[in-house]
Amino acid sequence: MKINIHRTGRAATVVALGSVLALTATACGDNGSGAAGDKGTEGSGKGEITFWDNNGGVRTDIWKQQIIADFEKKYPDIKVKYVGIPAASAQSKYDTAIQGGGLPDVGGVGTAMLAEVAVQGALEPLDSRLKGSSLNGKLSQNLLDVSRSAGGGDAVYQVPTSANNGTLWYRTDLFKAAGLDAPTTWSKFYDAADKLTDKGKNKFGFTIRGGEGAIAPALDAVYGQTGITSFWNGDKTTVNDPKNVAALEKYIALYKKDTPSADVNNDFTKMVAQWDSGTIGMLSHNLGSYQDHVKALGAEKFRGIPNPTQDDGTRVQVSNPVDGMSLFKSSKNKAAGWKFIEFALSAAENSKFNESAGQVPANTDAAKDAWIQKAEPTKLAAEALNGAGTKIVQLPYYLPDWNTISKSDNEPNFQKLLLGKMSAKQFLDTLADQLNKAQADWKANH
Repeated sequence: MKINIHRTGRAATVVALGSVLALTATACGDNGSGAAGDKGTEGSGKGEITFWDNNGGVRTDIWKQQIIADFEKKYPDIKVKYVGIPAASAQSKYDTAIQGGGLPDVGGVGTAMLAEVAVQGALEPLDSRLKGSSLNGKLSQNLLDVSRSAGGGDAVYQVPTSANNGTLWYRTDLFKAAGLDAPTTWSKFYDAADKLTDKGKNKFGFTIRGGEGAIAPALDAVYGQTGITSFWNGDKTTVNDPKNVAALEKYIALYKKDTPSADVNNDFTKMVAQWDSGTIGMLSHNLGSYQDHVKALGAEKFRGIPNPTQDDGTRVQVSNPVDGMSLFKSSKNKAAGWKFIEFALSAAENSKFNESAGQVPANTDAAKDAWIQKAEPTKLAAEALNGAGTKIVQLPYYLPDWNTISKSDNEPNFQKLLLGKMSAKQFLDTLADQLNKAQADWKANH
């Protein structure tokens, strides 16, 4: 891999600086602190390992009191030092340690940051370890594909632990009163959005996400309708394919016709609160808002199902962020670190973790456990994610500029689109031009 210090984006600076610091550390001798460039060792498979939880606080109890306690009981010769890191600062914490030393043996690394950590040479490729482990054949292939793609496509640098999934929440009481079928297909979705809208009574069929975080759900709706299954056609993105343009036109035409006008400013918090107010038929979000809906509406008045399919049942969805565990190349005890990852991903432990988190287990045996069968939205999401017929369009999380392009560059444009100040074709052409340039830049440096 060659590094071009003139690359655009924050990752380029990190890579260049990380490379310089790694060379400096090598010249001065290994101080055992663990920085990018350190090769590490397999170690004895015993002793102490350090684990960084990338969502510390929220998941501390399940890690310390359940998974780590169970692991240390099974492997009394290994002790796990738990370090909880708030999700918002996890990326910067890893960047600092990659540059200056102090990386853990094992860490939680989500797909949103995976490429940036992997490109700096900090992570151990895990393909051969997976192949020879008890996890082989036990993890969702679709989630493994997301992990591989997010890391750049060459190797698995993250073993997925759990996933969220796009979920269409709908009001069963309102649908029943209107004589409508569940919105399982896009045709039924659009029909319901129209029939449940009564502006005079402040009732709307749908609430659309127009503010922060709007791009991914919009792309999910677009690719789900067209059935295009790849984000790239050669070196060019399919995002502005004419079929996608038509699908986006249809989707954003819901705004103000079947949605509240305030939706133009909706982030997920506002959108969820608005739906929970009780006068809107459908909401597209993920599994994370389930408890909010229960508190606001009661469990009997709504359902959560995977996003709609095409009329023939074809399911295409974009990749959702996947959380997972990575083994750091600088670890002096990779054997023990891998034992911990393998244990945490076992059916029993992965089930405990995801029941606590309210997410879809990566272990397919864990996805069959009783708690999932009782939690219908999670059960249906697991079936959709693991379904042999599900086609997942891999969003390019590996691009250093992906977050900038999908957020600061184009969220304001999406609001212009909703307000009629930009056409769907202009919006997607702008997005495509930026993505094509970022892809060309990435390929030139890999």
